[in-house]
Amino acid sequence: MKKILLNIKNRIPPSLTIRQWLIISCLFSLTLLVARVIASGRLSYGFLAWNLFLAFVPYFISQWIERRQEILRSRIQLLPLVFIWILFMPNSFYILTDLFHLENMSNGHSWFDLTLILSFAWSGIIFGILSIRKMEILLKKAKGNLVSGFIICAVMWLNAFGVYIGRFLRFNSWDIIVNPFSLLAEIADMIFNPYDYRYAWVMSVCFAFFMIIIYYTMKKLSEVF
Repeated sequence: MKKILLNIKNRIPPSLTIRQWLIISCLFSLTLLVARVIASGRLSYGFLAWNLFLAFVPYFISQWIERRQEILRSRIQLLPLVFIWILFMPNSFYILTDLFHLENMSNGHSWFDLTLILSFAWSGIIFGILSIRKMEILLKKAKGNLVSGFIICAVMWLNAFGVYIGRFLRFNSWDIIVNPFSLLAEIADMIFNPYDYRYAWVMSVCFAFFMIIIYYTMKKLSEVF
């Protein structure tokens, strides 16, 4: 009997890893996008593929650091990578705001467009959560709980602030290099005239708390199963 049960267990295919599920999720999103382009003959949502790539960048950086942990002992190498990681991190959650585009679509297929955007947003959020968790673990090893905890909290707020800058001020991550003066001028105006930008600050705080809830809820889910 034990041999029969062992044989049955050995024949059961192993469960998919989180990376494999991520690949499936991304392929599903891209398939929906291709189907919509073919059906409509337009690239209305082509930007979603680019946004998903940008969401992948911080995940790739965290994976890179994990595979080369000697970087953690070199401040010269670590600080630029963490800076780039923080710079691109808001892109992982930015896709969720692409739901705003639904109000401009009146082709009778809003259910499909909703599924399309949510599938991309889901993949982007998962990239972000995994990346933040990876960096939290790595920074905890290198700098301790206090530093890693402070950085993660700061990253969550910067994510929300970055989402506002990208969605409403229409800046991109690379504008800090190609258009730094305009970007810094806008940020400085927000800092020195907070009342004029009260909507921006309220939105940033709300979205930051929302992302914190998502992040820590996903962390705790691993304890349930």
